[in-house]
Amino acid sequence: MTRLRPPPLTLLDKYHGKDTQTLYSTTVTVTGGDAGHGRASGIARSDDGQLGVDLRMPKALGGPGGGTNPEQLFAAGYAACFHGALSLLAARAGVPIPGSAVDVTVDFDRDPVDGLFKLTAHTRVHLPGVARAAAEELVRNTERFCPYTKMARHGIENIVALVPLEDAGNA
Repeated sequence: MTRLRPPPLTLLDKYHGKDTQTLYSTTVTVTGGDAGHGRASGIARSDDGQLGVDLRMPKALGGPGGGTNPEQLFAAGYAACFHGALSLLAARAGVPIPGSAVDVTVDFDRDPVDGLFKLTAHTRVHLPGVARAAAEELVRNTERFCPYTKMARHGIENIVALVPLEDAGNA
């Protein structure tokens, strides 16, 4: 069995440049599937071919189920990112966290402000065997460090652009 190495601790080093420094970029394309509706019957594929999932509307929202959905994908990404950040900070602090786990629950909600929709994330961190004070400090520091937590708290830079018709066939 191959043992994975954690990312280098140099990821914890502060960046002091003037412009954003992209460390990794990925693209996932969703097409509409049978119903022509990405959320209800879509197919999500990553540009490197490592992600390929069928998207289905969950039964709770009136769909057939039988596939994953955007909320599950977001919860998985958030939990993985938070756990990774937690692991890096624990390693730097010399605090072993065997058996650690991060649960993220994402709620698809009705928004009373505009009557439309919003997401709510609930993150639960399990650190068995770690003293309460050390665990609380690790979680607080991870909240400041994890990019998903920053995005959830402060928003994300988002640029939406319509692809010109002449380029649409290449998408």
